[in-house]
Amino acid sequence: MLFTLVEKEARDLIGSTKFVVLLAVVVLLVLASFYVGAESYKLNLAQYKAAKAENLRQFEGLTDWMRVRQHRVFLDPQPLWSLVSGVSNDLGRTTEIQGRGELTAYDSKFNEDPIFAVFRFLDLEFLFQIVLSLFAVLLGYDAICGEKERGTLRLTFANSVSRVKFLLGKLLGGVVAMAVPLLLALALGVLLLPLMGVPLSSSDWIRLALIIFSGMLYFGAFLTISLFVSSLTHKSANAFLVLLAIWVVSVLIIPRAAVTLAGRAVDVPSVDELAMKKGAYRSQLFQEDRKNWSNFKPSGSKEPDVMMKELNDFMNQQAEERENKLKEFSGRLNEQRLNAQREQENLAISLARISPAANFTLAATELAGSSPELKSSYQDDVANYQKVYGEFMLEKTGMNPGGGMMFVTMKSGEDGEEPEPIDPHELPEFHSTPVATAGAVSAAMPSIAILVLYNLLALAGAFVAIQRYDLR
Repeated sequence: MLFTLVEKEARDLIGSTKFVVLLAVVVLLVLASFYVGAESYKLNLAQYKAAKAENLRQFEGLTDWMRVRQHRVFLDPQPLWSLVSGVSNDLGRTTEIQGRGELTAYDSKFNEDPIFAVFRFLDLEFLFQIVLSLFAVLLGYDAICGEKERGTLRLTFANSVSRVKFLLGKLLGGVVAMAVPLLLALALGVLLLPLMGVPLSSSDWIRLALIIFSGMLYFGAFLTISLFVSSLTHKSANAFLVLLAIWVVSVLIIPRAAVTLAGRAVDVPSVDELAMKKGAYRSQLFQEDRKNWSNFKPSGSKEPDVMMKELNDFMNQQAEERENKLKEFSGRLNEQRLNAQREQENLAISLARISPAANFTLAATELAGSSPELKSSYQDDVANYQKVYGEFMLEKTGMNPGGGMMFVTMKSGEDGEEPEPIDPHELPEFHSTPVATAGAVSAAMPSIAILVLYNLLALAGAFVAIQRYDLR
C-alpha cells in the first residue's frame, strides 16, 4: 500500500505543470552554477599565477637582496570555493611580507570587482538555500489541504488507507519526484568540473558529496515543514502564506538578525581603534630609541665598511628590541579583540542555528573550506611564512628587514665589474594550507545533525497533525 501511495504521489507531481516548470528551472540553475563555478575557478587560478609571476618579475635585475621590497604572497584558490564561496571573496587575498611587523591582507575579490558584492555569485549555496527551499514549499504547501479542497482526501481514506501511510506516501513521493532528477542534474554538473579542467582531489570529492547531502537534508527539512503546515490548515492559500512567512523569516531574517543582535550584545574593538593604539605605542618606542642613538660608539676602526656594518648592527639590534616590545603589546591587543570577536561570532551562530538555512550555510562553508575560519587559517599561514622569510633574508643580508630603520650598502663586483643579479626564485615559496577533510567534516557535523533534527521534528509534528486532521 505504501509503495502504491508513493508511486501515485510521484506520478501526480511529475505530471503537473508546476513540477515540470520547477524542475526545468532547477536543472538549468544547477548546470549554470557548476559552469559558472568552473569558469570562476579557472579565472581565479589564472589571476593567482599571474600575480605570483609579476611578484617575482619585479625583482629581476636586482643585484642586492637588500633591495628586495614589496614581496607579496597570495591566497591559493581552491576548487570548492567556486561552488560554495562563503567568505573567500570577502577576504584579502594578497599580503605584503616583511621580516617582522604586523601583516595585513588586502585585494579582495569584491574590492577588485565591486559589482559582485552587490549581486553576489550563483553557487550551490545560493541554489540550495534560496531556490530549492522555495521550491520545496511550492511542492508541499497543498499536499494535504489541497487534497481536501479538491475532494479527494475523504475518498482516499475511504479505501482503508492509514493516515500515517498517507503522510509517508506524500513525503516519499515528493522526495522521489524531486530528488531523483535533481541528483541527476547535480551529477551532470559534477561531471562538468573535470571536463572543464577543474582538478578535484579525493578529499574534494568527499566534501562535495557531503555538501550535496547537506543540501538534500535542507531541502527535505522544508518539504517536511510544508507537509506539517499543510496538515494544520484547511485551505491551500492559508498554507502557502504561512509557509512563505516561515521561509522569509528562516532564510532572510534570522541569520541577519542573529548577527545584528550579537553585534549589539558583544562589543568588539574596531581595527582602526587598535591601529591607533599601536601607532601611538610605536611612536613612543621610536622616540625612546632616538635618545639611545647617541650612545652608539664605533670600535675605533676607520674603515668605512666596518663602521657601516657596526652601525647597521646597532640599528638592527634597536629595531629588534623595538619590534619585540611592539609585538608583545600588539599581541595583547589582538588577543583581546580576537576573544571578543569569537564570543560575538559564537553568539551569532548560536542564535542563527534556529534557522535551517543558517545550518545549511554553516555546514556547506565548513565543508568547502570557505567558512570564517579561513581568515584565521590564512593569517596563521602568513605568520609562519614571515618567520621563514625573515630567516632567509637574515641569511642573505645579515639583517632582518622590516620593523625599523635600515641602512643599505652598495656592493660592486671585484675589479669594478657589475655584481651578479639575484635569483628571485630562491625566495621561499608560500602556499596556504588547504582544509583537512576530517576537520571540515567534524566542524560541519553539528549543523548537519540539526538539519536531521529539523526533518524529524517536522515529520513528527506532521504525524500528530494528520491524526487530528478534520476530513470534512
